[in-house]
Amino acid sequence: MSTLNQEKTLELLNRILELELAGVVRYTHYSFMIFGYSRIPIVSWMREQARESLSHAQEAGELVTHFGGHPSLGIGPLLETHKHDIGDILRESLEHERESLATYQALLSEVEGKSILLEEYARRMIAAEEQHLGEVDKMLRKPGSIEAFSPTLS
Repeated sequence: MSTLNQEKTLELLNRILELELAGVVRYTHYSFMIFGYSRIPIVSWMREQARESLSHAQEAGELVTHFGGHPSLGIGPLLETHKHDIGDILRESLEHERESLATYQALLSEVEGKSILLEEYARRMIAAEEQHLGEVDKMLRKPGSIEAFSPTLS
């Protein structure tokens, strides 16, 4: 196995920690802003996503200290469009999840062949993010449509 670039690995793990903490805040905020007939199941789903993000943040933080680093006190970007339609909220969520997925993929590229622990972690998290992206995609589809969601370009 090659040697792990500890500095780059810790940088990526801390970026993951920050993105996941941003997810906690983002999904909690979104849960407050859901209105209408579907409020109860969507609020429950949003709050579950916040709990999952916290769990992911805790795991990333533990890995930072496992590899001798200091967990970041930062938080990822919390850009909000101030549009509170469920579709707008889900599209914001989709962008956040894509950024998280890309960071997990970068981690996998960095650690592949260097750390089984981090490879397995990255693969598991990539699978979870891809599954989550698929769920959000399905939520954004028009009822009755089986085609994947495609954002409209203006």
